[in-house]
Amino acid sequence: MPSIAFAQVTVQSIINNIVNNVVWPIAIGVIVILWIITGILFLTALGDSTKLTTAKHSLFASLAGTIIIVLAGSVIVIIRNALGI
Repeated sequence: MPSIAFAQVTVQSIINNIVNNVVWPIAIGVIVILWIITGILFLTALGDSTKLTTAKHSLFASLAGTIIIVLAGSVIVIIRNALGI
């Protein structure tokens, strides 16, 4: 326990902990759920054009969400490297 008492808590360490332990798991969970829903929509469409259209829209939304999450992680790394953190 003494190491905890002498640990220096900085704003950067707090933000890193929040991002790594809260934000990323939630984002990954949402993306996984979106992809599962998309798969279910395609499986249940059974050739119906309106259901296939809904499944395609879900596919594009899942793909866009995945790209946004990946880019968000990349932006964080780029900003850290630019600031020398």
